[in-house]
Amino acid sequence: MIKTENLTKEYNGNCVVDHLNMEIKEGEVFGFLGPNGAGKTTTILMLTGMIEPTAGICLIDGIDVARNPLKAKEVIGYLPEDVGFYGNMTGKQNLDYFAKFYGISPDGREERTDYLLELVRLNGVTQTVGGYSRGMNQRLGLAQALLNDPKVVILDEPTANLDPEGVAQFRKIIREISDEGKTILICSHILSEIKQVCRTLGILSQGKMVAQGTTEEVEEQLREQSNIPMKIIIESIKPLPELSHPDILEIHKTENRAEISVNRDIRRELSGQLREVSDGIIEMHLEKPGLEELFLQVYRRE
Repeated sequence: MIKTENLTKEYNGNCVVDHLNMEIKEGEVFGFLGPNGAGKTTTILMLTGMIEPTAGICLIDGIDVARNPLKAKEVIGYLPEDVGFYGNMTGKQNLDYFAKFYGISPDGREERTDYLLELVRLNGVTQTVGGYSRGMNQRLGLAQALLNDPKVVILDEPTANLDPEGVAQFRKIIREISDEGKTILICSHILSEIKQVCRTLGILSQGKMVAQGTTEEVEEQLREQSNIPMKIIIESIKPLPELSHPDILEIHKTENRAEISVNRDIRRELSGQLREVSDGIIEMHLEKPGLEELFLQVYRRE
């Protein structure tokens, strides 16, 4: 549904998006992650036809966005990070006004806006948008993005600056939209938030996609690129012998416990050195760096 091939954007010789290859299948909820300045928003602007790429191809539902931006916009709904409305109009009036640009008939606009206001929990709100909270404004922005019943919905930092209740409401709405079969791309720099709603992830760093796939696949890809060591934890009711191996980076050891930093799993090799106290071993397990820790390293690298 969304596909890029060597998508590139340069500004004054500075490569902001660098030969980006990304594929999002129909019906997926995809989390597009990366530190601020990684190139996420620039990528979204190319996906939505607002700027042209320097090189490469961007396809939405098989449509080349750069060649047919108007046709692509017919199947895209976009919620920018900072959405604006007419503050002296109600939410319904704002939606009705924007719906006219899609050529929707008056009866169709009435039905569509009523449905969307109910979807985003704003039905019955009669106050003008100028008095909306940040969360209400974001939900109205999502309703606007859905006016044309798009196949693809692109959300740029949709929960930024929302309180916990606003975030929870937004998550629930996204799940309901996903149940309709829409393809959703959520751009964010907050991993914990993305993990709540997204089935697949892509992580951008310095304009390049460094990992893409399911949460488990992304974790494994980042781990292969990482220099964060694994840890082997050994606990025993008997005093532990001195342990040595060429792949040991560091050992923190007491009489009955050892915490060993390694770049690979050497538990099998260490077992031979623990033979004399093997009947006293309580546990011996491997701790790998988690996705949060690996993602944080991408931030530090950026």
